[in-house]
Amino acid sequence: MAADRYDQFETLTVDRPADGVLRITMGDGERLPSVDAAMHYDLAHVWREIDADEEVSVAILRGAGKGFSAGGDFDMVEKVTTEFDMRVRVWKEARDLVYNVINCSKPIVSAMHGPAVGAGLVAGLLADISIVARDARIIDGHTRLGVAAGDHAAIVWPLLCGMAKAKYYLLLCDTVSGEEAERIGLVSLCVDGAELNDKALEVANRLAAGSQTAIRWTKYSLNNWLRNAGPIFDTSLALEFLGFTGPDAREGLASLRERRQPQFEPRSPL
Repeated sequence: MAADRYDQFETLTVDRPADGVLRITMGDGERLPSVDAAMHYDLAHVWREIDADEEVSVAILRGAGKGFSAGGDFDMVEKVTTEFDMRVRVWKEARDLVYNVINCSKPIVSAMHGPAVGAGLVAGLLADISIVARDARIIDGHTRLGVAAGDHAAIVWPLLCGMAKAKYYLLLCDTVSGEEAERIGLVSLCVDGAELNDKALEVANRLAAGSQTAIRWTKYSLNNWLRNAGPIFDTSLALEFLGFTGPDAREGLASLRERRQPQFEPRSPL
């Protein structure tokens, strides 16, 4: 069966709630989905399978349990700060995640509730239609960790909500509520939490019933704005991973583990 092609993505649960609709669920529902090395790989590569799957017209991405996604697993982050091979692997997957979502010909709908952080948030905000619950708490925590805001931040936040808001939230790591995210244009739509999954499926069904050629060519054309920003993204991601080699990333990780405020170096060599 075509669904077997997704068996390789062990951290993701895949089902088909309607004709032409593939639904991807992160996590097992028992705890907030945390992105470890295995899930980071799966999130980067699943979009190529979706693009090649002739039975899929639309994909939905959601999280199970208390939220959409947590940040990176602390053990994985520590290895990124200390091991060159892991740093290069995660850099490549972070790059592939962004470009694979952008280049997937099928429209993607995200349904975000509760905390939305890390690699899951990358796909959630790059989705073609992003829907959030009112209780959603969107956080880009890069500078809190002590590294530059790479991943999706520089490529899509300014396009979605403008440079002023992007700088405010990315530099300060302030939380964006679901309602505020809709107000500033960071997401497509905000709904009550009880309606989130039904609304995502409703939107996906409408997309699946539409002209697939017209929808895919429209997505391709609009995403040229993102492709045009590719050099901006590549630079931000390189600077993020350069930061993982420095003392601020080590202090940021330690402070998160110890649940305290970080004590970063007061001066920078820049």
